[in-house]
Amino acid sequence: MKKILFVCIENSCRSQMAEAFGKIHGKGIVESFSSGSRPSGSVNEKAVAAMHDIGYDLSTHASKSLDRIPQIEFDYLVTMGCGDECPYVRARQRADWEIPDPKNMDTPEFQQVRDTIEEKVIRLVEAIKKT
Repeated sequence: MKKILFVCIENSCRSQMAEAFGKIHGKGIVESFSSGSRPSGSVNEKAVAAMHDIGYDLSTHASKSLDRIPQIEFDYLVTMGCGDECPYVRARQRADWEIPDPKNMDTPEFQQVRDTIEEKVIRLVEAIKKT
């Protein structure tokens, strides 16, 4: 299985949802992880609610720093477009998805960001299947 790390600053919204979608859409294909360079220590309640709307319990996730992820070479490192300078993480391939931070958005905008993340994760998993 390919290992994917999704990174943002706080590890409370975007990277958490991306990790969840990796688990949903990449079952048996990828192992997904998420972390933040300056983790908030909690998962954003809006993210929990947005994922609950589609049947995923994000409340079981925890916001974590880069030093709490496996110290391995990941197959893919995906940053969420936060302009963050990510400390060095070993990865074979890197991508920046440039997704706006939804934490201060209203519910419909937040859900649009969630849906964008899901679409991108699906495309990444489909590309991995072809390799």
